Amino acid sequence: MNTTARQVGFFVALLGIPLTAWYVVFRPQNAEIAEAMHDIGTRQAQLDRISKLAERIPDLEAALEVGEQLVQQVEAQLPRRRDVEGVLENIWQIAERNNMQVRSVKTKPPLPSAVYMELPLEVAMDGPFEGFYRFLLELESLPRITRLSELSVQEAGLKVRGPQSDLPPGSVATQFTLSIYFADAVPELAAAGGRSR
Repeated sequence: MNTTARQVGFFVALLGIPLTAWYVVFRPQNAEIAEAMHDIGTRQAQLDRISKLAERIPDLEAALEVGEQLVQQVEAQLPRRRDVEGVLENIWQIAERNNMQVRSVKTKPPLPSAVYMELPLEVAMDGPFEGFYRFLLELESLPRITRLSELSVQEAGLKVRGPQSDLPPGSVATQFTLSIYFADAVPELAAAGGRSR
């Protein structure tokens, strides 16, 4: 019986060692391998998408150069901080040329906008509607980047015109926020020409 018990014990040990090894060693390793394979599959799918996108653009280098040129064109339209006064003078000349009278201008603090700065101005002006329309057209054709928001146009009543005002009937009183974009400093990527590849 001693030998039979030994043989049974030996047989149980022989079966127990592989089962224990499978449970303790191989099962966790299989889980890690499955997770790694899933991660590899996800990354391969991303690489496949990138290669498909690259195939759509026949010459990626030429497309990047075109993009850099477009960025340089936009940057050329952004004045430096010291040139903002010249842009403002240009805008007020456009207003005068179109018979618009600037009633008030309130400067708000400059706001950072991406790598550029935005200088918002609250403007109130009045004059003939046709003049305001021409003012907007000329403002749009300026070589500098500006944005008009919060526009309010109302018929100029006696409060604005007054009894001795020289505003003709049909004049409008307008209020709007005029934003002028300027480059506070040349961004590092733009200064390097974007060639840090």
